[in-house]
Amino acid sequence: MLSPLATAQSTPIRSAAPSAGQAPMPKLLVDGLTKSYGACVALQPTRLEVPAGEFLTLLGPSGSGKTTLLQMICGLVEPSGGRILIDGQDETHTPVHKRDIGLVFQHYALFPHLTVAENIGFPLRMRGVAAADVDRRVTEALEMVHLDHLAGRFPKELSGGQQQRVALARCFVYQPSVILMDEPLGALDKKLREHMQYEIKRLHRETGATIIYVTHDQEEALAMSDRICLMNHARIEQIGTPHEIYAHPKTAFAADFIGVSNIFRGRVQRDASGAPVLVTGNGAFRLGGDALPDQTDAALVVRPEQLDLNGEGDNEVSGEVVDTVYAGSETRVLVALGEDTTITVRLRRGVPPPPLGDRVAVRWRTEAGVLVS
Repeated sequence: MLSPLATAQSTPIRSAAPSAGQAPMPKLLVDGLTKSYGACVALQPTRLEVPAGEFLTLLGPSGSGKTTLLQMICGLVEPSGGRILIDGQDETHTPVHKRDIGLVFQHYALFPHLTVAENIGFPLRMRGVAAADVDRRVTEALEMVHLDHLAGRFPKELSGGQQQRVALARCFVYQPSVILMDEPLGALDKKLREHMQYEIKRLHRETGATIIYVTHDQEEALAMSDRICLMNHARIEQIGTPHEIYAHPKTAFAADFIGVSNIFRGRVQRDASGAPVLVTGNGAFRLGGDALPDQTDAALVVRPEQLDLNGEGDNEVSGEVVDTVYAGSETRVLVALGEDTTITVRLRRGVPPPPLGDRVAVRWRTEAGVLVS
């Protein structure tokens, strides 16, 4: 059963109902937002709509613009242009302390002289909430993050994961319109990170909060998000569900950044039968679906699990096994096609890897490849 806090937060504030056929107003609208520092463009003009209750991850390498976008949404950085609307209200120039936004950072920023309960209650007291209501909501928040037995401890007496849960509870307790998380798990080890990923997903599911989450960890983004906003060179490269981003990348960058990809670059041409093929340094490969126009430079993306070692398929390359990687749940085989090209094949469970130095044929079905510009 959900706590009263979770129930209240799972019903987001809504504007007047849209007329028939009209899309509902987004919880957050970024409209043409841009930021420049002199000649350096930190964020190109960007439009982004986030519906109420969504978990959206801003993903990308360092310098891609994701943190700049987050900081402008929360008010820590003044935009050079564009607007930020929350529930239809223009908050572009609203001071950070007056925006109805919660923040969770990588470094928990807990007050060392306050107990767990006092840390969680701090934002409520700052907003003038009555003492009785503070106590009730802090108790509910502690139960939500499973820390009610540690209410009287100080931050130094907690583990890293427990401190992060306190930071989450402190953010969720006052039910902000939007919660922003800037790499909140970056300081944790792998096992604890994975545990906290499930904790954050659980809190999101139980509260219905609108969350914008920044990370450079692709696996974290795939595991947690409703949608991923992939950023590159200060702009949005692609936005979609984790499945869309992984299975249907729109660009070679998206394919290369998300997951492991085998990318063959070449030019679209026609074979003797008139069928479209991509002519590369490793051969000519048949193309499925809607191919790009002839003589277009393009890249063919084939995921490791789509490749078949010494099996069947319409396209084929051959090479030498140069390494195998055992990762518990899977085994990857690295096959060198030449001096400059090595591809990765993911073996099916139970299939033994070939010896190093073996010559192997690698095949895949035409429809398994994704052609990108």
